[in-house]
Amino acid sequence: MPESVPVHCPACRRSHRYTAPSYPCGCGAPVSPPLDLDGVPGTVDHRSWREEWITLRCGCCGLRGEWPRPELGCPCGTVLRIPVAGPEASVPAGRPGGPAFRPVPIRTARDAVTAAVLYLRRLGHEDIRRADQRPPSGIGLAGRGVLAQVDPSARPATSRDVECLWLTAMTESSACLYFSLTGYAEEARARADALGIPLFLLDPTGAPQPVNGPADALHGDGA
Repeated sequence: MPESVPVHCPACRRSHRYTAPSYPCGCGAPVSPPLDLDGVPGTVDHRSWREEWITLRCGCCGLRGEWPRPELGCPCGTVLRIPVAGPEASVPAGRPGGPAFRPVPIRTARDAVTAAVLYLRRLGHEDIRRADQRPPSGIGLAGRGVLAQVDPSARPATSRDVECLWLTAMTESSACLYFSLTGYAEEARARADALGIPLFLLDPTGAPQPVNGPADALHGDGA
């Protein structure tokens, strides 16, 4: 069972109960961050990529992965960072139910990034990190031999967005994928088909849906 701890907001003094979320490991087992029961939550005043993620090791298969750091939003507007037990932890997990992809619902841009990371891991890319080069729009992810762009904006991705991703991937000799919450303009799909770039639509459940031929092929191979 995920751990639960009492949390007090230092800004408004409200009391909350925080339960650690569970995320699916590539082996199918649930992974939850171990909470530091004696730790004091800190406030999130600014965000950086390094502070957004923690390294956890699955207790079933031993696989290490990067997962979102636990946070709690207070109604007063303060965001609290929940302390975890150590910078890297071995997390007990239940028995895996097979290596199935289990998406997380998308409510925020951060959820969209998490969904893309989980899908890339399903495809065999375990070393996913924030890309060194920031894309013109959205968030860039990178791993060994792969580059992905996650676009949580309210507008459909354009052909320029697709071309910029392709050019960056070419300079790094990497394959590339595009994940969008809103979809793609017709010229973007046509350009992606011509360049062989898989396009995925992130639906509210967090499951990436292939929207062109290269994505269909990749999705089938990784299933």
